[in-house]
Amino acid sequence: MRVHFIAIGGSAMHNLAIALHLKGYEVSGSDDEIFNPARGRLEKYGLLPSAVGWNPDRITKDLDAIILGMHAREDNPELLRAKELGIKIYSYPEFLYEQSKDKIRIVIGGSHGKTTITSMIIHVLQQNGIDCDYMVGAQLAGFEVMVKLTETAKVMVIEGDEYLTSPIDRRPKFHLYQPTVGIISGIAWDHVNVFPTFDIYVRQFEIFAEMIPVDGTYIYCADDEVLCRMSEKIGQCRKIGYTAHAHRIENGITKLQTPAGEVPLLIFGRYNLANLNAAKAACEAVGVTEAGFYKAISTFKGASKRLELVAKSPDCSVYKDFAHSPSKLKATVSAVREQFPDRRLVACMELHTFSSLTEEFLKQYAGCMSVADEAMVYFNPQAVAHKKLPPLHCTAVAKAFGGENLTVYEDSAKLLERIRTMESHGTVFLLMSSGNFDGVDLDALGKELVEK
Repeated sequence: MRVHFIAIGGSAMHNLAIALHLKGYEVSGSDDEIFNPARGRLEKYGLLPSAVGWNPDRITKDLDAIILGMHAREDNPELLRAKELGIKIYSYPEFLYEQSKDKIRIVIGGSHGKTTITSMIIHVLQQNGIDCDYMVGAQLAGFEVMVKLTETAKVMVIEGDEYLTSPIDRRPKFHLYQPTVGIISGIAWDHVNVFPTFDIYVRQFEIFAEMIPVDGTYIYCADDEVLCRMSEKIGQCRKIGYTAHAHRIENGITKLQTPAGEVPLLIFGRYNLANLNAAKAACEAVGVTEAGFYKAISTFKGASKRLELVAKSPDCSVYKDFAHSPSKLKATVSAVREQFPDRRLVACMELHTFSSLTEEFLKQYAGCMSVADEAMVYFNPQAVAHKKLPPLHCTAVAKAFGGENLTVYEDSAKLLERIRTMESHGTVFLLMSSGNFDGVDLDALGKELVEK
């Protein structure tokens, strides 16, 4: 089968391209910009386009399918040529569904925790000898390609994003996966440029849950009041509400309390222990035993940039996390506070997404970093202008977050200067962003802090 990717350089798109190449497909692609790590990975497999940019001459009648990425526009010249020639055009989620429609599909949705829950399920299934295909949105340790597609696996695990499907399909991605086992980890308003009201946003998750068949399983976080109210309307399938797993913390190690005794973990945080119970319910729905789950989850190290330990010394630790939305930010800061109650906590986050740089939405961040001993928020005024948003001011950001322990920066150099001059002994540093603080090497910074 010959497949051409329009916008092959995307995080998800390039992983799918490599997965299809490994499956034996003939794959080509194009994009107007391709950065690492996508560039290096595509080059390794001989899939890097010979030139950047769009070229309609690449689109010929002998192509079997086009896979269209969200980065492309409706007037993309390659897309227009494909329409002229009548070539089948798939969005990324449409194609994943076609590849998995005869499998049990475990789809993980929610405003936070999706990547972690997805990663936990994949890890446990593999440790229990259950072959599964998958699509996960972050790089996992030990995995080079984050999409796997085979003819033999009977289960597919899919991270279900609620953002739009493609430039020509305005449905949320997770509406296309048709879950057999569906998980919603929580609902916290996001993507305000697409879902202008909270009610519209919640409705997308309700539609997702309604898609689960009568013989399927719906798993939802029972700590989320909005989600619980929504879930009362779902009645066609088996429902499982979950909360954080029983546990205790001893000498910085979180230990699960189970019928067979305590199980020490490599991860921590109350929200991770809730994620763990969501993964447990999903794994048991496809045949994993309780004992098999606990044995496997004890070796789970976490997903990249999800409370990832960057560097540590006996009295200093540095973590990085993808947290950027209010709910993720609050949960992550609280998790580190709970794990290290006797250490000074320095929490630093970057406002980077469209929603987070919107002054009206900033009100959602009230109190999110209040448990930190020192909190810092950074935003780049150029990023605000690039997103064509009204100018944002430090005073507005500080007022929205609140707290006397918070400082707002719009110059990354000054932010780094402050972090580097801090006392590191007895301190935990938590660096949070869906970006990179204007190109800061967080691993190098972490090493520098613990070696002071």
